Amino acid sequence: MSTETRIRAGRRTVAVSRPDKILFPDDGITKAGLAEYYRRVARAMVPHLAGRPLVLERRPDGVTGQVFMQKEVPAYFPEWFHRVELPKEGGTVVYPVCDDAPSLVYLAGQACITPHRFLSRADRPDHPDRMVFDLDPADEGFGPVRVTALRLRELLDGIGLPSAVMTTGSRGLHVVVPLDRRAPFDEVRRLARAASEVLVARHPDELTTAARKEARGDRLYLDVQRNAYAQTAVAPYAVRALDGAPVAAPLRWAEVADGGIDARSFTTSGVLDRLDDDPWRDAFRRPRSARAALGRLERREPSARDDGGR
Repeated sequence: MSTETRIRAGRRTVAVSRPDKILFPDDGITKAGLAEYYRRVARAMVPHLAGRPLVLERRPDGVTGQVFMQKEVPAYFPEWFHRVELPKEGGTVVYPVCDDAPSLVYLAGQACITPHRFLSRADRPDHPDRMVFDLDPADEGFGPVRVTALRLRELLDGIGLPSAVMTTGSRGLHVVVPLDRRAPFDEVRRLARAASEVLVARHPDELTTAARKEARGDRLYLDVQRNAYAQTAVAPYAVRALDGAPVAAPLRWAEVADGGIDARSFTTSGVLDRLDDDPWRDAFRRPRSARAALGRLERREPSARDDGGR
């Protein structure tokens, strides 16, 4: 078994130790294979990571082994790897930030299978530039996820918020809205809750915002809890630690409408064919105001004026 391989990424050559270590036993994907995947998707993925603190989902013994979620940058990370120190209750955390292809390859070499990103950038961590709706189905059926995503898109369009959509690589979809960073997290979360409650009021037998699983029944959960300081969402093009190595893949809305995809439709091999025509290439060039959108929603839907924290 090789003890090290070196992968050229951008302007650096990154050493990957134990490159033959199998991370996905049923799929034969090694640590070197994971690093090569991230090298190939870096040009599409890094723009969605740059400047953002990360939480690393690391699995040194592969997907069947122990997992740990790492916030603090280890002392042994190379000097060139970007770090940012941010406050937490009672102290600070030095988070990793992935600004380039070498950093992404280096993380794969550390058995980081899935990077999870902040919805804000490190320079203004309290003011997000993304709002995320996580559509979490009650079972493995994907039809309700697809229908809800399209309903949510229509609602957001009606209050002046363009949205993008991606598979989570696990069970559902994420609907993502670009924001102008003027509103803090509490206002953005209020908007996300209000929009979700409008959909729940329209489809009470199908949807819920109940955080407790036992309260949801067989309804799809509209999760907006990620819209908070230091909370994270899976990064676009990230690999999930599941059989088949599914990927959190950006989609076109037409693909959701057509109904030919599900949460695990794309894998580390299949998603590479989409890079030359990246569905999210222009998705976030026109960020919008959360405050203005909330005002429009409240005028259109009077019940949205009281989200009640439900």
